[in-house]
Amino acid sequence: PILYSYFRSSCSWRVRIALALKGIAYDMVPVNLLKDGGQQFSAEFKAMNPMQQVPALKIDGITLSQSLAIIHYLEDTHPTPRLLPQDPKKRAQVRMVADHIVSGIQPLQNLSVLKQMGEKKTEWAQNCIASGFQALEQILQHTAGRYCVGDEVSMADLCLVPQVFNAERFKVDMSPYPTITRINKALLELEAFKVSHPSRQPDTPAELRA
Repeated sequence: PILYSYFRSSCSWRVRIALALKGIAYDMVPVNLLKDGGQQFSAEFKAMNPMQQVPALKIDGITLSQSLAIIHYLEDTHPTPRLLPQDPKKRAQVRMVADHIVSGIQPLQNLSVLKQMGEKKTEWAQNCIASGFQALEQILQHTAGRYCVGDEVSMADLCLVPQVFNAERFKVDMSPYPTITRINKALLELEAFKVSHPSRQPDTPAELRA
């Protein structure tokens, strides 16, 4: 497999966690979202992913984009350890939390949106994340065990950790979200979350390395 990734992309990080959890070795091709006006806009990358976004994963003779689609494929082809619970209710809760983050929070503070916000980008990002986290904190109070849904790592957790990282980068006050904070801390102790962390990627700038 070949993963086209950017060290700080939360969508790329979700996929890196899944690959690490499932023990899938891969080669990485860095795509710098800032350099050269954005390497994702190159003709070569656009031919591979017309949305001009990371991640993209070449695997088993196909090229996939969109982080959850990639993770679902990895789940179908490498079912151990599972990232979706077998119980239908818990499975729906995992998808609900994941969708809440990947549809309701992350796109609103994505690089392409922030570019258009100009000087207000930090305030915009903080408001979008805080609004989403207020709802997420309430949801997790009903679904969480050690992790987002019960005591097993799931697709929801793969979405949570990169979003908390973004929140901290934009200096969002995390004190109103004790459940999110507790789960995030527990997940960051796991090896798959450590090795996939933005501070430990081949394309991480020297000053940001762990």
